[in-house]
Amino acid sequence: MSKKQKEKKVKCTSIGGQAVMEGVMMQGATAYCTAVRDPEGVIQVERLRLNRSPAAQKASKIPFVRGVVNMFSSLVRGTKTLMRSAQVYGGDDEEPGRVQRWLAEKFKVDLMEAATFISALLGVALAIALFMILPQLAVGGLVGLFPALGGVWESVLLGVFKLIIFLAYLGLILLLKDIQRLYRYHGAEHKTINCYEKGLPLTPENVESCSRIHDRCGTSFLFIVLIINIVILSLVYWAVGITPEKIPNGALRVLARLGMEIILLPLIAGVSYEILKLLAKFHGPVSLVLKSPGILLQKVFTTREPDREMIEVAIAAFNAAAEMDANPAMPETHFIIGGILSPLLAQTKKLFAENGIDESDAEWIYSIVLGIPRSSLEEKERVVKPSEAKKIEEIVQKRLTGRPLWYVMGDTEFYGCKIKVDERVLIPRPETEILAEHVIKTAEDGDKILDLCTGSGCIAIAVAKNCKAKHVQITASDVSDAAIMLAKENANYNSVDITFIQSDLFSKIHGRFNIIVCNPPYIKTSEIPTLQREVREWEPRIALDGGDDGLDFYRRLAREIPRYIAKGGMLMLEVGEGQAEEVLKLFEKRDYAMVVKDYSGVDRILKIAF
Repeated sequence: MSKKQKEKKVKCTSIGGQAVMEGVMMQGATAYCTAVRDPEGVIQVERLRLNRSPAAQKASKIPFVRGVVNMFSSLVRGTKTLMRSAQVYGGDDEEPGRVQRWLAEKFKVDLMEAATFISALLGVALAIALFMILPQLAVGGLVGLFPALGGVWESVLLGVFKLIIFLAYLGLILLLKDIQRLYRYHGAEHKTINCYEKGLPLTPENVESCSRIHDRCGTSFLFIVLIINIVILSLVYWAVGITPEKIPNGALRVLARLGMEIILLPLIAGVSYEILKLLAKFHGPVSLVLKSPGILLQKVFTTREPDREMIEVAIAAFNAAAEMDANPAMPETHFIIGGILSPLLAQTKKLFAENGIDESDAEWIYSIVLGIPRSSLEEKERVVKPSEAKKIEEIVQKRLTGRPLWYVMGDTEFYGCKIKVDERVLIPRPETEILAEHVIKTAEDGDKILDLCTGSGCIAIAVAKNCKAKHVQITASDVSDAAIMLAKENANYNSVDITFIQSDLFSKIHGRFNIIVCNPPYIKTSEIPTLQREVREWEPRIALDGGDDGLDFYRRLAREIPRYIAKGGMLMLEVGEGQAEEVLKLFEKRDYAMVVKDYSGVDRILKIAF
């Protein structure tokens, strides 16, 4: 295959890009995606939809007008993306200083965001000063000294000065190491697009073999803008009479030229854009000559050869943009950079609400990761560090799969005890703490206590930790070997002495007990498909299904308990909503019974004395 054939484009793409701090932004037809390698070496990708208004969409299809629209939107989007990439790459994980904390608490402003915004404004001001004001002042001064340079020559000199300043600026910033790396990422961006347009798979090896020069580069656009600027301004200055003869006052003439340059900027941008698009369609000798200044600028100044890691980042950005264009339903993603607590929490709540997840889960995640009581989240404004934001994001993504929050976290609080939980056991509910509390209050010195259907062991452990002075003996059982294994881990973790037995209710239990406590499965079989997704798909069915009417386990307890309850002993049960009266009827041979309501006023706990 000849070199000419090898370089020939076999695919076309509307995707174009820009280098950012330690990364690349690629923009497609419907979205723009930025890939940045963070300080830990991980490639983070932010995917955002363009969300153009109908008016902007229509304007972007009108010749000459579309150049103005694209220039303005590219400037805003490019600046925003550059600021975002700087936050990813330069994210500081140190403790916030006093100023940073003060800004966050008083004005809900992130110091990093404020600094990057101010930097962007200063950059725009510098560009105006260098490429508009300085050339006008320099040429105005020369014409004042040498009047013969007025007229057409004044416009030519203005163009020459702008070109000299432009080239000097490109050369000077090349001395900065960060700019050198920026230009290497610029090379990676071009290589990636060229690789795709050659029809090659986007692998680092293939991309590396492609040219770092591209027809549609912004550098070429800037050069074309400079030339068109000279031509159009020269004609207009001559036509409206902004010359030494018509405006002899040098200061007024400079101001008039500056004003005219600002007014004509949209026209210059529109014409330049159409010329760039036209040149990109042709590859003959004439177009090559016209493209050559831009190509030369890319070779000498604005692109450098990237390394493999930079190429990987550019490929990630290109693939993300292509995927967003191909799939309109693909969700947006955001960089993990930390920031002010309240807007980050609000964003997570919104995400959870859109995915049918209780917003309170977002509050729990932030509360646990940041070490702030959930009730104080709205009062405790602070800066969330990048490392904290990454932990939060990791949990959020796992929660979005539907996995219950406490399985994701790996443990939960129960009556002041840390209890490990996973898919082997039910997640302890707040109302079950009421059951544990009544056992603790009822237990007397030397009592033998049996916890049936122990699951995670939460009730037995809570009782053991809070009844130490009473010297109670606690046995806990469950039909599931896996649940018993986890319950033993929890007992060891909480440093309590409990005897665990794998048993189907009383099948392997011996002796009599002063207190028997049980939170059995009590959901009707027909109701399980109607439960929350988190419960029906993740929590063990064996711990939920109580049979056709939900009372199977209570019937077994009523039949078997007389052989295991001590004289004067007490059975304590948790029941489902609306089940209290029916369960009490099953225990006819009892001395008395008491019903305790839960936090919602539902009859939840039964205390049955024998």
